[in-house]
Amino acid sequence: MTDDSGTNPKVDAMLRRAASWREEFALLRAIALDCGLTEELKWGQPCYVHEGANIVLIHGFKEYCALLFFKGALLKDPKGILVRQTENVQSARQIRFTATAQITRRRAALKACIADAIAVERAGLTVARRETAEFPVPEEFQARLAQLPALRSAFDALTPGRQRAYLLHFGGARLARTRAARVEACIPLILDGMGLNDR
Repeated sequence: MTDDSGTNPKVDAMLRRAASWREEFALLRAIALDCGLTEELKWGQPCYVHEGANIVLIHGFKEYCALLFFKGALLKDPKGILVRQTENVQSARQIRFTATAQITRRRAALKACIADAIAVERAGLTVARRETAEFPVPEEFQARLAQLPALRSAFDALTPGRQRAYLLHFGGARLARTRAARVEACIPLILDGMGLNDR
């Protein structure tokens, strides 16, 4: 629920508790609200929506704060300011900041990105996501799937999102012994029909 100024009391409280990036958050908030978006608190962060659809989120990290565009991969980026957090992120893109002056200097570009994000949402555009079958299956996991038919059946029964989470978790380790250890630790979860983060 927002007040007459368009601000949400839950976001007010979150911003008061913020240990860092307070001034930057305040500037980014003002820009998002100036674009006619509705302010909500989602995932513990200020989130700005248009007709119920998530458009942009403000979040902070140790090294920077950022605007995260949920469908950023579909936005025009003539200045090359949108950043993909990791190679596994398919849709979202960030614009990162380390000082208020950067936000002030990019105000017009930020408003243009938000307007573009709203247009993408209104048009009903979606990001073509990689299918689970396109994700590499680490050989350590392939070996265990071949050895344990019950594991193969249980893995195949998981939702595609849970399957991808496991594949990314296993494949994220550089060393074979670490990948093997991750696989072994997760076998009971998979057999129980649970996702990596369901514990």
